[in-house]
Amino acid sequence: MPRSIELFLSLIILVGLTLAAFALDSGKLSKSLALGALFGLVLQRSRFCFLCHTRDFFSNRDVRGIAAILLALGVGTLGYHVILTTWLPDPGAGRLPPDAHIGPAGPLLAFAAFAFGIGMAISGSCISGHLYRLGEGSSTAPFALLGTLAGFGAGFLTWNTLYVASIATTPVVWLPAYTGYAGWLLGQLALLAALAALFARFASPPVSQPDIRGATPLRHALHRIFIARWPATAGGAAVGVIAAVAYFQVQPLGVTAAIGSVARSLLAHAELLPETLHGLDGFAGCRTALVTGLSPNGAFVVGLVLASFASALVAGQFTPAWPTAGQALRGVGGGILLGWGAMTAIGCTVGTLLSGTIAGAASGWIFLAASFAGVWVTLKILPTR
Repeated sequence: MPRSIELFLSLIILVGLTLAAFALDSGKLSKSLALGALFGLVLQRSRFCFLCHTRDFFSNRDVRGIAAILLALGVGTLGYHVILTTWLPDPGAGRLPPDAHIGPAGPLLAFAAFAFGIGMAISGSCISGHLYRLGEGSSTAPFALLGTLAGFGAGFLTWNTLYVASIATTPVVWLPAYTGYAGWLLGQLALLAALAALFARFASPPVSQPDIRGATPLRHALHRIFIARWPATAGGAAVGVIAAVAYFQVQPLGVTAAIGSVARSLLAHAELLPETLHGLDGFAGCRTALVTGLSPNGAFVVGLVLASFASALVAGQFTPAWPTAGQALRGVGGGILLGWGAMTAIGCTVGTLLSGTIAGAASGWIFLAASFAGVWVTLKILPTR
């Protein structure tokens, strides 16, 4: 595609997103679209991807991506602390913060997160990563997202059995209720700092980025913003800020509620959906509903994909290619594990891991550890690209 057409198309997309955000009648829809676009821009520009960052560390001891994830959790924790202490001054009152992604913290969650980690390693990304790579023209992303849809369907079909066997008796653990806000904040930040120090011990020196020779300061700045990838830590900090703003303005960050809602509606239309999904709609997290129109999470996902597409066009990183059979198989197979794991865990690396951890949910930490283990085991057994 000629460069002039790429730039013109990206401009049209960004203008269209801006106009749509102002034109939508619902305040939540317009804010969700804008936040999704901002989130997609940050993901694409900084290559913020849980699988990529983890794989970079395992492959060549590049710790910058891990640092970005830990920084996102730290910045988000600070933002959530301000919000939570305002909305729910007494964490020991027996109530949970409104809409916060705090879910059951038990062995089934760990198993679902482990399966999710395997799905990430096989398909090449987490769900949010596949969404922004869809905007980059990824050959695998469409198949991974179709697999994710099928995985959600499988999750709905197994939910009642798993709920009765495990989830119904699994506690929902909100850490500030036991430690108070001060104890939770200090403990969480200390743990994140300790993890950063631990990973840093095994890090290799990062590869320096080449300078643009002969560039004017303006050209250099434009190149760093629109063409070159942003530093991973800048992306991590931005993700943490967006997570806090999203919770304050609309709802906690998450990317799977819309996908799950489509899967739930398709199963209902085919008369395959169980008549009752025990307890599912009572949990906070990336909950699903029968599709009746554009939801706030749907608007968020639309903004994410379109903004990442526009960003990739500007950077010259929109590189579509005809998929190979291997890419299709890896995408669908890994996507099914992503969808089943996300549905059973009531969220993915964004909804349960990120939004859950920074809200003080024990479920977020369990998802982080188990999904990390799933990636590690899979890369050891079946190295991927």
